[in-house]
Amino acid sequence: MKKVLILGVLLISIAATAPSKKNDDAYAIKQMCGCFEVTFNFAETFNYSQDSLYKPSKTKVDKGLEWAQLVTEEKDKIQIQHLLQVGDPSNPYIVKHWRQDWLYENTDLYEYNADNKWDFIQLDKKDVKGQWTQKVYQVDDSPRYEGTGTWVHVDGKSYWENTTSAPLPRREYTTRSDYNVTMRGNRHEITDYGWVHDQDNLKIIRKEGQEDQVLAAEKGYNTYKRVDDSRCAAAAQWWKDNNDKWSTVRSKWDEVYNRNTDLHLHEKVDNKVLFKHLFDEEIKTKDQIDPIIESFIISNPK
Repeated sequence: MKKVLILGVLLISIAATAPSKKNDDAYAIKQMCGCFEVTFNFAETFNYSQDSLYKPSKTKVDKGLEWAQLVTEEKDKIQIQHLLQVGDPSNPYIVKHWRQDWLYENTDLYEYNADNKWDFIQLDKKDVKGQWTQKVYQVDDSPRYEGTGTWVHVDGKSYWENTTSAPLPRREYTTRSDYNVTMRGNRHEITDYGWVHDQDNLKIIRKEGQEDQVLAAEKGYNTYKRVDDSRCAAAAQWWKDNNDKWSTVRSKWDEVYNRNTDLHLHEKVDNKVLFKHLFDEEIKTKDQIDPIIESFIISNPK
């Protein structure tokens, strides 16, 4: 009888803890919303090239003002759109930036392979129990990278970690062609001033049928310092004005992702990358948007 009582207490304790833990996770994720002064820091730390003439990437430090808009908050999904606010503060220019979706106990992922190809994979439910998938998207809402992990709340810290393959970041693919995959070690940590995106990345040469070759290692340390939301009022207004269009774009991509098959995208169509098509202010409706996105999809992903 005593053992039965103890077991009952444990089951009640577990049942009470699970929703509380999930709520803590969701609260931490939503702490990445708001207006932030951002500092982007990237430095190549080690290189493993056999080429004596190898030149590492220059250390890069950039600053900016970024608005992170909560787009969707559902039972198992939180969606955040990032917008850069640049230029004259009295008349700023808004740049649609990256997007991050967080899905609870998600089993369906698009894992980056290389050369604009993503492999569709399905995980076992038991392997993602209590975890959140972070899905990161390009500025045009096409895929970038995603991975699953557990939010940790301990010793006054809240953080999430994952390592996954990703395309080259924009700061690299416009200047580098000697590697084709970034192995991203991502850590998102909530701080008393905002949050930190801490990265330990590897620059990878990936060729079919061969082992990955590590070209170099890179450290990224991006700080998001929270400031008053009023400083990002222009970005918040831009999102209100343009939300319908980008909701249509997301809806089309959702239809593509729900095909649950490997995905291979053209880099350019009509000599333009996808975001240049979609950033055209004349492109607004579903009848315009859907064919553009579809034109970038290579029908046979293999």
